[in-house]
Amino acid sequence: MPPLFDVKAVDRRCYEEELRDWLPDQLFDVHVHCWLRSLQTQQESDKRTVSWPHLVAAENPIEHLLESYRLFFPGKECGALIFSMVRPGDPFDPLNDYVAKVVREHDNYEGLLFAHPQWSAETFEQKILDGGFRGAKVYLNHSPAYLPVDELRIFDFLPHHQLDVLDRHGWVVMLHIPRHARLRDPVNLHQMLEIEQRYPRVKVIIAHVGRAYCAEDVGDAFRILAPTERMLFDFSANTNAGVFGQLLDAVGPKRVLFGSDLPITRMRMRRIERDGRYLNLVPPRLYGDVSNDPNMAEVSPEDADQLTWFIYEELRAFRVAADAAGLTMADRRDIFHDNARRILAGEP
Repeated sequence: MPPLFDVKAVDRRCYEEELRDWLPDQLFDVHVHCWLRSLQTQQESDKRTVSWPHLVAAENPIEHLLESYRLFFPGKECGALIFSMVRPGDPFDPLNDYVAKVVREHDNYEGLLFAHPQWSAETFEQKILDGGFRGAKVYLNHSPAYLPVDELRIFDFLPHHQLDVLDRHGWVVMLHIPRHARLRDPVNLHQMLEIEQRYPRVKVIIAHVGRAYCAEDVGDAFRILAPTERMLFDFSANTNAGVFGQLLDAVGPKRVLFGSDLPITRMRMRRIERDGRYLNLVPPRLYGDVSNDPNMAEVSPEDADQLTWFIYEELRAFRVAADAAGLTMADRRDIFHDNARRILAGEP
């Protein structure tokens, strides 16, 4: 296939000078959406979630994912934990079946079932077993539609009967927490701790460091979460070195996981904070009209030439935090590969 996107001098310079030698030779990405647009319906995105990620890619078939890794990480061996992109109104089974097929046909790939909270324990368990999945991905936009975004609770889309199943098998759950206050929200923190205490065998991955994309999103969360023993965090689609540093201080490198959130992190951009909100700075017109999106803004054509990929910005920021924390290459191998392989093998 032709290259999926252009590789510019700024990209190669970033990789060769800042990332290639710092990254371990083996990477395992725990947060990847893999799906075919032809399997989705024409339903609009849920208004309770941000819309800008859908500007980056309409689909991410396995061919696009493999090409992304080839272009992003030359010289590295890349594996992934993949799950679909299922919006309200989309058919779950065909989208999950595609992920299961990809995993069967590609070494070094594992899959999670994209789950609906209304499935019974028996249905939920059987779908995971039939698909050969390692657990489940759950998402807030499949909670009851009548619930406003700031009234959502984790158990509205990750119900206890499904947690019972995950706990019994020691499976993984990828959890994108809800609510505008993100990681600092007391309801989120209470329910995260409840899951840790009630379901000790579930491998809970808190996606995007709990969506703490800005310093204001943290509050005293890491003080509250520091005593936990099993909760894991991926840093996908996050570029906040300060948040990463607090995470490493709180839980150490054995409970931190590399995730990309591909295909979203194919975006060419740089992220800044403004008034407690993250803002993605992107090249003019590359992603259409972004003037009405509060999380997007365009730069000048001259500044656009200096923008690299979102995934490189994420890794740059994580390197700042990791180097400040004194992480060794052994620690980085844990974060970028070994931790994921350990939990997917069912080890504590």
